[in-house]
Amino acid sequence: MSNVVTNTSRRTMSKGRLEAFSDGVIAIIITIMVLELKPPHGTEVADLAHVLPGWLRYALSFVYVGIYWVNHHALFDRIQKVDGGILWANLHLLFWMSLIPYVTAWAGENPMAPLPVALYGAVLLLCSISFMLLAWRLDVSAGGHAMAWGSRKNRVSIGLYAAAILVSLWYAPLGAVIHVVLAAFWLMPAPQQEG
Repeated sequence: MSNVVTNTSRRTMSKGRLEAFSDGVIAIIITIMVLELKPPHGTEVADLAHVLPGWLRYALSFVYVGIYWVNHHALFDRIQKVDGGILWANLHLLFWMSLIPYVTAWAGENPMAPLPVALYGAVLLLCSISFMLLAWRLDVSAGGHAMAWGSRKNRVSIGLYAAAILVSLWYAPLGAVIHVVLAAFWLMPAPQQEG
């Protein structure tokens, strides 16, 4: 098996298999998140208040997973083949994304608790870093200069994710607000570059 793992870095393959695998993992992540949602124990409108934080956290996490999915496809539109380094960088991203359902459920059940909200932010930070590493690896394999790290939007995001972790440990709702702001930040279309 070690020869297979070692030889993977020297060979290339078409990107379709990696994209299909990634799409499957992302679909499972969303499925796990929705299965964690709890229905209200009663049938009155007031009973919704008890489950609303979990539903809101699910909606936010769904947006984040969607942002990664859309941007993942945009990254892979630029290349035709993948090598071992790209495979491992992609697995690194999927590992952190696979933790989103866990931290979503915990922060959704404990929206005012510092540790669950801070851990939610830490997973978002690590997803962001691993996505930038994947973008860097793709740029390098295509002979580029790894612009992903230099993007102002990425630098601002990393700083805000880190700030959200620290803020959450002090006042969890404010950390959650930063998470929402960052999702909105990434949903905004990038400005068109003038040619």
